[in-house]
Amino acid sequence: MDIRITEFADRYTAAWCSGDPEAVSAHCATNGILTINDGEPSSGRAAITEVAAAFMRTFPDMRLELVNLHDEGDRVVYHWRLTGTNSGLEGVAGNVVVIEGRERWQFSPDGLIQDSQGSFDASDYARQLGTS
Repeated sequence: MDIRITEFADRYTAAWCSGDPEAVSAHCATNGILTINDGEPSSGRAAITEVAAAFMRTFPDMRLELVNLHDEGDRVVYHWRLTGTNSGLEGVAGNVVVIEGRERWQFSPDGLIQDSQGSFDASDYARQLGTS
């Protein structure tokens, strides 16, 4: 793995832990796309900022951990673990959630995320939130 990609992933992880959703979207190209669990794509930094903000509101103490990073063809796969206490905006307040997932990144020519295909176990997430 290229050290620049590893350093980028470390900065991206820190951005998610910062509580600043714009720090997350700053890692994406201006017209970048984030899709989670084959849902509706969030296109552009403003939309990606809102996705990050929603997670940060739900888990104000959120910690994201880089679990693994590897190449997969023309993409880099970023495996993560999220730990956080549900604020009550989704599900039951006080529930601690620990989920693992991944993002499959394709980079823009300027070294930012152009397209991220994210996924995690939605049913396990709902169970931990207390909504299932």
